[in-house]
Amino acid sequence: MILTDAGPLVALLDRGETHHRACVECLTELTGPMLTTWPAFTEAMYLLGDAGGWDAQAALWRLIEQGDLEIAAQTPEQAKRMRALMEKYRDRPMDLADASLVAHAEEYGLRDIFTLDRADFQTYRIHRRLSFRLWPRNL
Repeated sequence: MILTDAGPLVALLDRGETHHRACVECLTELTGPMLTTWPAFTEAMYLLGDAGGWDAQAALWRLIEQGDLEIAAQTPEQAKRMRALMEKYRDRPMDLADASLVAHAEEYGLRDIFTLDRADFQTYRIHRRLSFRLWPRNL
């Protein structure tokens, strides 16, 4: 299972995206379903709607229906942590989707993240000290 940001979800489903091939190839190196949060899923749904309308959005829903993508439940503790993270990284600024992924990583000890947002996730730290391992590696 790999924590998954909105960018790769869009790139996997939109063949016109710059990193489509890298994201598809990356899936061959990963095991288990992708795991995302509701804020990241919402962002991907919005971006896919702009890129390909309902057909692209339906493809994202199919990832869930097929078991290739799971959406993590957000706990009240994570919501508090998300706010604190957004405040801490307000100079970037950190968006809600990124905050939800970092909070989930902290709570469940996840370090691997499937993201195209290299600059931000190279900056973010898990529990203020651990760096993320970014996928795909060949970007």
